[in-house]
Amino acid sequence: MDIRALAGHLGLSIGTVSRALNDRKDVSPLTRQRVLEAASALGYTPNQFGRTLRIGRTATIGFMLTLEHDSAVHGDPFFMALLEGVQAGLVEHGLDLVILLARKGEDGETFLRRHIARGTADGWLLSGTQYEDARIKLLSERHIPFVALGRTAGVGDYSWIDLDFEGVVAEAMALLLADGHRRIGLVTPPATINNSHIVVAEYRAALATAGLDADEALIHRGDTDEHDGEAATRELMALEQPPTALLLMGETAPVGAYRALRGLGREPGRDIAVIGLRDNPTCQALSPDLTSFTLDLNALGLALASELVTIIADREGGTDTRLQKRWPMQLRLRQSHRTSHHGVTALKNAHNVSN
Repeated sequence: MDIRALAGHLGLSIGTVSRALNDRKDVSPLTRQRVLEAASALGYTPNQFGRTLRIGRTATIGFMLTLEHDSAVHGDPFFMALLEGVQAGLVEHGLDLVILLARKGEDGETFLRRHIARGTADGWLLSGTQYEDARIKLLSERHIPFVALGRTAGVGDYSWIDLDFEGVVAEAMALLLADGHRRIGLVTPPATINNSHIVVAEYRAALATAGLDADEALIHRGDTDEHDGEAATRELMALEQPPTALLLMGETAPVGAYRALRGLGREPGRDIAVIGLRDNPTCQALSPDLTSFTLDLNALGLALASELVTIIADREGGTDTRLQKRWPMQLRLRQSHRTSHHGVTALKNAHNVSN
């Protein structure tokens, strides 16, 4: 049933019915109650497109993902869990979530401009933040509500929630250094992704604090997926002085790393220490159990949704607030990092014999 049919059924004008449905003050409480009861009983559904034209709102939030680094289509389980929390946080406020995938190789700013022109969404959630991200500048200049999952190099006056990569790397490096490791391989995202810079800076700082120089050959930048985890591990283990430990900053990179190590006759958690980024379903099948970090993705999704809803409400009320927060992660100690000094020495000796 459309609004015309509803108005005819009630014997009221379309304008009166529309004002009642939108809780306008120029409609009596008795008429409003009558309209709402009839709409519920008769299964009236508003024409969302017409409503959008009238009030300039879509009641839709866009979550922009890419087919490059951060997309769930690459088997990354991170976003599937996160989006459940986002959706739950939005539905409470009558907002729908749409996932928008930029094509592989497509410029993110161009993609976003196209959807802004179409009026696709009232607000945006951005992921895969770049070292320099034109999307953030665009949305800020247009005064369009948004929250970024991540930071940029020059943290400006916008709302963001990012994983606490500083804390993750500092804690992982402290654990490995305390166990006697001095050559630690790092697998991190490409330099275009901002968190890669955070990770590498913290990695270097941890080594410097321990009185060690960073060997650039031990730093691998790549997609950090399963394929890259395997390729990076083979590359690092082929060094003249290979690492005795690996820190893998990718959701599925440990799966590839385990496969590569065993192909080289090395056993994770015995011959070489391995620490992953997150305790996710894909890595939970690994043996030995992977030492990694945990976080509540549902709560993170709810926080992103809550902040965006607050921004939209504040702007309608003439105020403007900002949230900038590093989301904590907790270390989950398992078996993969527990190499003995004997294992580390054996790895070094095996390499020396092969030469």
